[in-house]
Amino acid sequence: MGKSPAVELEVEDRVVRISNPDRVYFPARGETKLDLANYYLSVGDGIVRALRQRPCMLHRFPEGVTGEKVHQKRLPHGAPPWVRTVRVHFPRYNRHADELCVSHIADVIWAVQMSTVEFHPWNSRAADTEKPDEWRIDLDPGPTCTFDRVRRVAQVAEEVLAELGAVGFPKTSGSKGLHIYVRIKPDYGFQDVRKAALAFAHEVERRAPDDVETTWWRKDRDPSLVFVDYNQNARDHTIASAYSVRGFPEATVSTPIRWDEIPDVDPRDFTIATVPKRYAELGDLHAGIDDAVWSIEPLLEWAARDELEVPDEQ
Repeated sequence: MGKSPAVELEVEDRVVRISNPDRVYFPARGETKLDLANYYLSVGDGIVRALRQRPCMLHRFPEGVTGEKVHQKRLPHGAPPWVRTVRVHFPRYNRHADELCVSHIADVIWAVQMSTVEFHPWNSRAADTEKPDEWRIDLDPGPTCTFDRVRRVAQVAEEVLAELGAVGFPKTSGSKGLHIYVRIKPDYGFQDVRKAALAFAHEVERRAPDDVETTWWRKDRDPSLVFVDYNQNARDHTIASAYSVRGFPEATVSTPIRWDEIPDVDPRDFTIATVPKRYAELGDLHAGIDDAVWSIEPLLEWAARDELEVPDEQ
């Protein structure tokens, strides 16, 4: 089958060319590369807010999601002059990379042209990549864990956040878990944010010991429990952003949700076929995140009290 003719999309004040727009990326319902681009246009403000001014790793699928996946840290070649980058350093290898730094929805659509499906931003911004401004709570179910258990743990996490005076913004992971994001003051480095996240995870585990696991090594974890993954706050660890499509045949989306939706939510309901309508009706449920900035100092006090340490980052 030959390639379909390229199309040009008007993206606000820019034009992005989409080559081979009819290539099927998601075989469950037959959605194409052009369908993917149109999905991101439909949630434009939301995806830009989630990625704005953050170094961003791209998960590219040149042949669609059933083909090879490319983890792309460096900006792909051939970017238009308006696409911005931010340079990040990798101490372990003493190397650097110029990563995509989104400031405009056209940046996202150009990345789709380069076969990007998933967007995985850092939890720090270009102004100071070494000082995170986002604390990420990853409720990661073990292989035999039920989603009912994930729901229960999310409700405990909400309770602890409320007691701390922090505002959490939940979303589905687009896979089997839930994420909760908290905007924080960029006063500390990755190790301190990770330590704060560990203190929080221990408190959630203390309140829900039958549902939660915080064991460091995967091989030692109970597969039926939820791992509150504080490691997602380590330097250069990234997870799919809000509104990012996931690389599954069903084209599921990591979707912002309300707290009161959690008891009944099913992550499989959120796909590129359903989220545009939801977004048009509800808007961006994470729109207020930049106005809810919190300090991690109370969690660092908990960590000191409990003599918690996190392993050195690799």
